[in-house]
Amino acid sequence: MKKGKIILVIIAVISVMVLGFISVTLADKKPTVIVVLKGGDTQYWRIMKAGMEKGFKDFGINGKVLVPSESTTQEQVDLLIKTYKEKPDVIITAPISSSVSPTLETFKDVPILLVNTDIPIKNKTAYIGTNNLELGKKAGAFLASQLQPGNKIAILGGDLSNSVFEERIEGAKISLPNAGIKIAYIKTGIPDDPKKIQSVITKLMRVQPDIKGVLTTHDTLALLVIKELEEQGLSIPVIGPDGLTEMLELIADETLPGTMAQNPYDMGYLSVETAMKVIKGENVEKFVDSGVDIIIKENAQHRLNFYEKIVK
Repeated sequence: MKKGKIILVIIAVISVMVLGFISVTLADKKPTVIVVLKGGDTQYWRIMKAGMEKGFKDFGINGKVLVPSESTTQEQVDLLIKTYKEKPDVIITAPISSSVSPTLETFKDVPILLVNTDIPIKNKTAYIGTNNLELGKKAGAFLASQLQPGNKIAILGGDLSNSVFEERIEGAKISLPNAGIKIAYIKTGIPDDPKKIQSVITKLMRVQPDIKGVLTTHDTLALLVIKELEEQGLSIPVIGPDGLTEMLELIADETLPGTMAQNPYDMGYLSVETAMKVIKGENVEKFVDSGVDIIIKENAQHRLNFYEKIVK
């Protein structure tokens, strides 16, 4: 009897240990998702990362967000190759340019999700982000709402190797003429550099002194344009389509009438949610739209408070 009891105790102990081992093993087998962004030192990317990290937590994913040490195509390619060798369940990436396409197309056995920037690759499972053509249309329409038919405006843009910028300009070129606004000046390839902006605005005011508004491809450029216009004693509406904190503050204090805003937090969260659907074998849409918001004085502070909460 005593031996029987000892055997039962031993069996019970072994069973507990085995069950514990199985539980730990199952816990360790959380799905893995690795994100490779194009940058991480600006508020926009920090907000997107916060959305991704919330998604990792909500969906029980073992996830991490990586950023190239330098925002160059080669740095991102090297990081993507390293990521692929880890064999995660899904790779999410915001490509710097279409030059990373050949590398991504070699990743045959790992689903690829693109976030923020869409590029044509054969093995893309989905793109999660903004419809930038529509964003450009809405930005143009919003700028037109601040002006009178027949007014002239300028479009200033960054490097058009970034397809996002090109699509935004194309959208604006549709909506502005439809509203009776004349696009009198377009210049692209402008770096986010104060001295260069000073030169661009000085020339713009010389060749088109009756410009009534400016539309830019991104907020960092818009903010520099606003500052330079102020220094030259000019007060005209400037629209940038990202919705960064500095732009929101200018709207909240009524320096600007409003702007368009992407949703980087939603973009990040939706990309992780889409990854989880892919892991589960569910069908996903080829384009997951993270939406665009119009920001005016009435809702600017609300968004500022939200950003302050999630980005410490």
